[in-house]
Amino acid sequence: MDQKNEEKYKESVTSVVAPQVDFYDPSKESIWTRLGVSFESFKRAPGTTGGQVIQGEHNIENLDKMRAENPMLQQKMKPRHLQMIAVGGSIGTGLFVGSGAALHNGGPLGILIAWLLMGFMLINVIQALGEMCILYPVSGGFYTITSRFLDPSFAFAMGWNYVFQWCVVLPLEITIAGTTVQYWTDKVPIAAWISIFWVLIVIISVFGTLGFAEEEFWSSCLKLLVVVMFIFIGIICIFGGGPKDGMYGSFVGDRIWHEKGQLAHGFKGLCSVFVTVSVAGTELVGLAASETPNPRMSMPAAVKGTFWRIILIYVTSLTVIGLLVSWDDPRLLGGGGAAASPFVIALDNAKIYGLNHFVNATICVSVLSIGLSAVYAGSRTLTALAETGYAPKIFAYVDKSSRPLWSVLVVLSFAPLAYVNVVATGYTIFTWLLASSGFSALVAWFAICLCHVRFRKAWKLQGHSLEELPFQAMLGVWGSYFGMVLVSAVLIAQFYIALWPIGGMSSNPKKVAEVFFSSYLAAPVMIFFYIVGFIWKRGLPKKIADIDLDTGRKSWLSVDEMRAWRAERKLAPLYIRIFRMLFTAS
Repeated sequence: MDQKNEEKYKESVTSVVAPQVDFYDPSKESIWTRLGVSFESFKRAPGTTGGQVIQGEHNIENLDKMRAENPMLQQKMKPRHLQMIAVGGSIGTGLFVGSGAALHNGGPLGILIAWLLMGFMLINVIQALGEMCILYPVSGGFYTITSRFLDPSFAFAMGWNYVFQWCVVLPLEITIAGTTVQYWTDKVPIAAWISIFWVLIVIISVFGTLGFAEEEFWSSCLKLLVVVMFIFIGIICIFGGGPKDGMYGSFVGDRIWHEKGQLAHGFKGLCSVFVTVSVAGTELVGLAASETPNPRMSMPAAVKGTFWRIILIYVTSLTVIGLLVSWDDPRLLGGGGAAASPFVIALDNAKIYGLNHFVNATICVSVLSIGLSAVYAGSRTLTALAETGYAPKIFAYVDKSSRPLWSVLVVLSFAPLAYVNVVATGYTIFTWLLASSGFSALVAWFAICLCHVRFRKAWKLQGHSLEELPFQAMLGVWGSYFGMVLVSAVLIAQFYIALWPIGGMSSNPKKVAEVFFSSYLAAPVMIFFYIVGFIWKRGLPKKIADIDLDTGRKSWLSVDEMRAWRAERKLAPLYIRIFRMLFTAS
């Protein structure tokens, strides 16, 4: 074979073995296209950007092929965005307002026990999710991981239920925003406020990932500011430093605990708090991992931020509330806005005027933030469903501004459901809509823990070492086992409260059935989705040996390379090592 023919042969072999991949470069587009406000921005992105960092590139024969497996979504999120999504993402009406009903049902000790256990469970869930999503920052996050490591049919049921949950949460949060504004004035019709908040969410959604990330960053900063400010004011009031004409002008201490009792309704009250603990949305960091350029460096900080949010924000603020507000205060059940917020009630009791309006404004921002989270989480999961063949392919459409366009439009189209709350029957409609998807967060957390256990088994069975992992869950698989046990306990508690609610079971069988199914309707809905998914694709649970550990993987570092990296990190000064251990990649 002459030299010319030999070169042609080599080229043909190379083209078969390692075909060249053309990546899309968004930086060549105009700034208006990148922002999502030009007509060009709505056109389909011609391909993946290959923008995610692949650790251990030198160990990969066909790097372009690996880069081509990157998500279609662009990597627009910065580390600060991801960290604030983790720290402040789920701080909203659940803490500011929902904690009032929890305090009423469980008493000050009840909410502490429930939030501590749920918080510890969630820390383990996010640690497990972080371990997997740093290694596999794939589109769809935990949904795609569930399909790969567990069971495609179960992932189908969980994914669609999760999408439907956020489609219902969006109009619900828009309605809550309208009622929150009515704390200041009721002269403007609720329908007008619904329209205003809907338009705001649509406008921010136009800017896609960057719009959501920036709004989430600044709203989280505001929420953290308010909570930290309240904690300091609350501690001062507990020690009698409040205004002299208020309830906290003298030492309070734990007097309210002893006067009213620590548990409001005994064991049943504690179970009811488990049901109402609202920390859904924390798992969004798993979805956001695919839109960050280097999850190995940014995700550990976000994962560890969850611990600090739960300990410093939830537990500390709820302890302060339990010491300042009596669980039998009738205002705790007085509505859905600032009037029922234990934060506002404590400030009113102290006669610190003006801050109640600040808290109410923060509740409005929180509601807007959760509405945008609904659009983000629902659309990304729907797109992942389409990419895995469990939703129409049109929902896999990603435009040049990195918006999953049709998925976003579908979620936004549910917002007008908020107008049904203008009429009296609207509340009943929403109760049943929420009931039909009420388990989605719990099911997602259970699936994350189970996937982590199966991933670790597959990782070991297929000849890998734990030292290869760029991030390891704090308590390993034992934390995931604990997470599954506690999620199961919450589902049992929800079943118990659904049948025997606080105040006793009704003598009317119709009322009993209505109360039960309003709490447990999601169970038959999940079963229905699973049956549909199984009939459609005939997907069976994956065997450990058959789990794919390579597709979408972004860390190909060897044990020796990881040991060298960790040895180098250990050479840093002690204060830096402590900071890394607590807040960043260790």
